[in-house]
Formats: sequence, structure tokens, C-alpha cells
Amino acid sequence: MSKLRVNAFTLSLDGYGAGPDQTLEHPLGVGGENLHKWMIGTSTFRQMVLGKNDGTTDTDDSFAARSFENVGAWILGRNMFGPIRGDWPDDSWKGWWGPSPPYHVPTFVLTRYKRDPIVMEGGTTFYFVTDGIHSALEQAKVAAGGKDVRVGGGVSTIRQYLQEKLIDEMHLAISPILLGTGENLFGGLDMLKLGYQCTEQVATALATHVMIGRA
Repeated sequence: MSKLRVNAFTLSLDGYGAGPDQTLEHPLGVGGENLHKWMIGTSTFRQMVLGKNDGTTDTDDSFAARSFENVGAWILGRNMFGPIRGDWPDDSWKGWWGPSPPYHVPTFVLTRYKRDPIVMEGGTTFYFVTDGIHSALEQAKVAAGGKDVRVGGGVSTIRQYLQEKLIDEMHLAISPILLGTGENLFGGLDMLKLGYQCTEQVATALATHVMIGRA
């Protein structure tokens, strides 16, 4: 049965999934790039994102690899797609990742502003959904063809799906840094009342991997 998943989403020790003040120069907000040290050296990241055939094959890599298994579609918040706010000024911005994004499947971007789909190299097509999270999920499930749908983020998008109790499984990597401010994932959410519990935890030198599922 198809699941709605969050995978390899990194939080700081104080619960922030991104730093403040996202810009073109700071796509993860100021200081946010420090969250992801556990992932960037893994074989999975270097192959999927950089096209390299090297990197570590340790526990961190195992969690990174699991994050791509059986994914048939993605859902992204608009901030995950780019730093542009308001109406699209033109069609020039096509994401942070260059001509071949690391998704390789249909990817649905939540936005308030209409835009035609963008066909990219490697199997990624970006679709822009203007009628909310439920519509995006319905479209993504159809596109996934029975495989899982992965919510890539950011924090606001994950929170919306959690509040509706729609996420079936969530892998968080807790990075041993403090951001102090930014976008907090759990602020104001009662995860127990929403029906979630910790199902697995594994610590490495660069992160503590936590799996959260339905109670």
C-alpha cells in the first residue's frame, strides 16, 4: 500500500529544519547548510545529487539510501523549489539543482501562483499545485502508480501534512548543532495526540536517526 513518507529530513538539536533568511546564496537559510554534514559524504548523496561514484557506505549512507527506495512521486513546498516569492516573474527559475534534479519522478510543488509544468532531464517533471495539500497528495498518489509519495519539505509543508495526520512514516536525522532560530518542525504540535510514536533510533558520529510512525 502506498505511503506518504518523510525521509532524510534533518533537524538541529533545538528542532529547526532550516535557518532564517533564505536567499539564493543561503538556500537552507543562514547556518542551515551545517545540518546536513551526515549526508553529504555518503555514497547515496554523491551518486544521486552529484553524479559521483564515491563516498561512505556506513549507517548514514544506509538511511540515505532507504530514503530513495520505492518513491514514485515527491511533494515540495515552494521554498524548497526556490527563493522566489509572490507571482512568478518569468519561467527562468527551474529549481536549485540545474538541468537534472535528483528526484527523477513527478514532483508536485505547492504554490499559490499558477505555472505550467517543467520537464527536466532524468525523469523529473515539476507540477505546480495551487489548490492545497490534499490536491497535491491526490495527484502525487496517481503519478506514483502504487509506489510511495515522499514529502521533501520544507518545515511548513511537513507540518501541514502532520496536522492532517496524513504522514505515515517519518525519518528525521538530528544533527548535533544548535541554530537558535529558523523554522521549527514541532513547535505547537502534539505528536502524541496526532497518533505518532518513535519506532527506531540509531546514533552515528554526525546524526541521530529517528523513525516516527503511527502509534
